[in-house]
Amino acid sequence: MPQPDQPAALPPEALRAPVSESEFDFDTTRSVEPLGAWLGQDRSIGVMRMAAAMEQGDFNAFVMGNPGSGRHRITRAILADAASGRPSPRDWVYVNNFDAPHKPIAIALPPGDAERFRKAMEELIDDLAADIPALFESDDYQTRRRAIEEAFASTHEEAMSAVFEEARARKVAIIRTPMGFTFAGMHGDEVMTKEQYEALSDAEREALDAAMEEIQEKLSEVLRALPKQQKAHRQEVEELNSGLARQGVDAAIAGVREAFAGQERVVEHLDRVRDHLIENAGLFMQRPAGEEAGPSFPVATSPHVTKEQFQPYTVNVMVSNGKQETGAPVVVEDLPTLDNLIGRVEYVSQMGALVTNFTMIKPGALHRANGGYLVLDALRVLSEPMAWDALKRCLRTGEIPIYSAGERMGLLSTVSLKPEPVPLKVRVILIGERQHYYLLSALDPDFPQLFKLEADFDDHLPLADENRTGYARLIAGLARRVDARPLEAGAVAALMRESLRATGDAERLSLNTGFLTDFIQEADFWAAQRKAAHISAADIDTVTAERERRAGRLRELSHEAITRGTMLIDTDGARVGQINALSVLQIGGYMFGRPSRLTARVRPGAGKVVDIERETELGGPIHSKGMLILQGYLAATYATTAPMSLWASLVFEQSYGGVDGDSASAAELITLLSALAEAPIDQSFAITGSVNQFGDIQPIGGVNEKIEGFFDICAARGLTGSQGVLIPASNVKNLCLRQRVVDAVEAGQFRIIPMTTIADGLAVLTGLEPGERGPDDAFPEGSLNARVEARLTAFADIRRRFAREARNGSAEQR
Repeated sequence: MPQPDQPAALPPEALRAPVSESEFDFDTTRSVEPLGAWLGQDRSIGVMRMAAAMEQGDFNAFVMGNPGSGRHRITRAILADAASGRPSPRDWVYVNNFDAPHKPIAIALPPGDAERFRKAMEELIDDLAADIPALFESDDYQTRRRAIEEAFASTHEEAMSAVFEEARARKVAIIRTPMGFTFAGMHGDEVMTKEQYEALSDAEREALDAAMEEIQEKLSEVLRALPKQQKAHRQEVEELNSGLARQGVDAAIAGVREAFAGQERVVEHLDRVRDHLIENAGLFMQRPAGEEAGPSFPVATSPHVTKEQFQPYTVNVMVSNGKQETGAPVVVEDLPTLDNLIGRVEYVSQMGALVTNFTMIKPGALHRANGGYLVLDALRVLSEPMAWDALKRCLRTGEIPIYSAGERMGLLSTVSLKPEPVPLKVRVILIGERQHYYLLSALDPDFPQLFKLEADFDDHLPLADENRTGYARLIAGLARRVDARPLEAGAVAALMRESLRATGDAERLSLNTGFLTDFIQEADFWAAQRKAAHISAADIDTVTAERERRAGRLRELSHEAITRGTMLIDTDGARVGQINALSVLQIGGYMFGRPSRLTARVRPGAGKVVDIERETELGGPIHSKGMLILQGYLAATYATTAPMSLWASLVFEQSYGGVDGDSASAAELITLLSALAEAPIDQSFAITGSVNQFGDIQPIGGVNEKIEGFFDICAARGLTGSQGVLIPASNVKNLCLRQRVVDAVEAGQFRIIPMTTIADGLAVLTGLEPGERGPDDAFPEGSLNARVEARLTAFADIRRRFAREARNGSAEQR
């Protein structure tokens, strides 16, 4: 019968991206002006600028895209530009709460005033440490203090003297002992002995005993009055000290009060500080360790005394924006733990116990970004315990409470601080991948309410004429940013071809700046090895070859197994029910293609096509779907007037791992039809493509790697000119093949043939006319489809005959 019409092989120019150095009007990128904006990201940039400018609190943004797309760099640049036009936010400090020390007070200050307030308080304490001791050392104070002491001593001494005088007059001796006072009679100037006492008459003894009782009572009265006198003495001293301290504190604090006169909360705090200082003026009088105090009020020998005693009066600066004249902060937190987000309270060990105070409160990223912008990596926030929950709570409540994970979980028994929450106004930008955004949207009801803007970074840029110049400028800018050598026009064209290949689409350039930057830096290394001043196209090709060599060990082992005959793959001859199917393996970031032998066997049956991969649980769900589509095509196309009476088995030979995807469904269908029609398949070809129930060939992924994988096997065995690959016609736009394949096609040693329908593949692989049903509802005689239908009809006849004979045999037995 006549040869069938076969689709034409692709010309060499259709196999590579149409990019050449002649398109550029520069010799090297040294003369190219870098882009002033970001290429191809207009949509995302508009969202980012909206998020940066909006005042409403819930319009935080989620920036999504693939790693390497420049999301972080572009986000920081846009936020920095927006922040420069905004006013500097307020400073925040924590001060001691004298009424409840475990609840420190947060105070807001104008930008730059936090450090000024801290220094003012330090200077106040330093001044008081010098002034108050000087006041207490003054002659006036010493005179007044001595007068008080002398008055107290005089009063006490006079009372005691009166008792002693009366006792002497009444011949009673008052004796001081370690146990207190005791009383005895006097005989002359000596204490009366026991014998002398017993020698007295009864009347004399009674008179002496009465006198001792009266003297004892009067002494007791004097001693009972002593505590009251001492208390009065202490009050008088305290009033003197307080008055003097008030004089010194008021004089010193007046300057601080004047400096912060317009800030109400600072003035209120200064009032509390004043009262506390006056009540505790003795703090300034403590002597250094080992030095004894004098008999009167202790006076320090140095104004620089132990700092711990002055901690209640210090200022803990949480956020200070004094270093920047204008602009809001842009904070990037790379480790968003709970403590790093909301701050923490630190502890020190003293005498085996953990202690803390308000000076040990440390700020978090939310404190530093307050009034500006906070940039976080979404996956890192979600990975840190309790960090995501804390971030949402802060955004929802509009304030920053400071607590620890131990407090939240009830694991901390140490007494801790409860700092006053700081009001929060911040724009949070989360950066993550698309799956993170969609999972949060689906699983966290708070997320859509708090992050109402999404900036989706594009991965590709159309290869249009107006974009080529812009892309060259992008490459020039990236080369300058990493301080690489200028690229020649040929290198720019070569890098653009690699960019197209990275997208798997000859009409789409990659916007993965990380990929481009890495490529430029590696090419710069090889240019340096040549001691060249510029990066050439050869350097780009060297990078490609070296990358494949570095990651190609498994690829080499796989291809070696085929070329040595360990894995059975034919590249010539013809066989019934056997075809070369193409697959892609990915190891890390490296992909390579590999052919696999696919075989089919058929016999009469009950209409079952056995997928051995699925039966052994090696086939994935998409592969199983492809098999079911194949069965649907088979049942609807052939022998429609008879029951499907086929049993068939399909398998990837020597495949011991999982199989998924439907890119082999066209190969599976052709193999099955070959087995039914008993038509040999040309083993010089390999095929890839997906098929639908109507027999149309659909596009697949990894087409470049698949073609190159089979080409390399054929090249290793020797190119014959009859070898080639069949691919879906819709994948032609994805072709960005390596030069070795293009050269072989141009030399007529290899062919790449596009398929539109399954009939195109059958015509090339079997050399038979597939045939279409005519007006008589039959396929042309001798066509491949006619042979398939005849075989299936014969299977149906066998099945009917077998069923009839089985019924007759059963009747005879009865």
